[in-house]
Amino acid sequence: MRVLVADDDAGVRLVAKTVVEDMGHECVEATNGHEAWALFTECQPQVLITDRMMPPGFDGLQLCRAVRDREQTGYTYIILLTSMASQHDVLAGINAGADDYVVKPLDPFALHLRLLVASRVTTLHLELEHARAELTEQAKTDPLTRLNNRLKLSEDLDGLHRHSIRYGRAYSLALCDVDFFKRFNDTYGHQAGDTALQVIAKTMAAFGRRGEGIYRYGGEEFLLLLPEQAASGAALALEKLRANIETLGIAHASAPAGVLTVSVGISTFIPGSGTDSQGLLKRADIALYEAKAGGRNRVATPDLTVTAGP
Repeated sequence: MRVLVADDDAGVRLVAKTVVEDMGHECVEATNGHEAWALFTECQPQVLITDRMMPPGFDGLQLCRAVRDREQTGYTYIILLTSMASQHDVLAGINAGADDYVVKPLDPFALHLRLLVASRVTTLHLELEHARAELTEQAKTDPLTRLNNRLKLSEDLDGLHRHSIRYGRAYSLALCDVDFFKRFNDTYGHQAGDTALQVIAKTMAAFGRRGEGIYRYGGEEFLLLLPEQAASGAALALEKLRANIETLGIAHASAPAGVLTVSVGISTFIPGSGTDSQGLLKRADIALYEAKAGGRNRVATPDLTVTAGP
């Protein structure tokens, strides 16, 4: 645990440093509030031990408020050192953001106890932060295929669209649909259907190059984002993916090809004029319809390469 000790009294810093290091923690020292704030932003300590009065300038209460205003992730446990032990003064420190206080002169045992509590609290906050991150990730992941879901797609597509407008870069998106999938489920059962979707998803995930997003769009539909890919490049890439999926040889007696295949519709963004990202999704859906109408198991890039802009 990294502990920042801020006090203008060298003797207090020495006592605090000895306690901190005897407990096996790392100690960083500051002689005033401004120095403490600079060190805090640089080393992000788990614990801050600060004197309340550090003239001139930035005092302990201001430092507490600055830490609480800045914190976005993690948690810094703040112990306020003070010779001002009235109820009013203690309450002012807690209201400023301190978690606990120690009355001067500094008692090593009292500080040791506070650091034990600080370790437990910061560990708990770290565990909660990890759990929150895992829940956030789960909320954006399709549980069957482990691909990103539509919530993550919405975030990524908006970001890609803004980036492409800003830097004048093209991108494509491809909507893929497993052909005659209802027939497959009717013939082989839903468990076999789930397994087939997992195999196809794995093939797509292995195919995607770095920076490309692959998403389960819904049911048997998948969507791929291809940054900086014009229509021609996207068509070549998706034709290869279509062939790879057909080569898997997942038996489908009710389909013309005898195996599971996919149809693909592509639309492309070129900075310059009026369609937004939702418009591109609609155009990809139209292209997918044309791939199906043309016999399925194919990639459609009709004249839907569109210009788009802010």
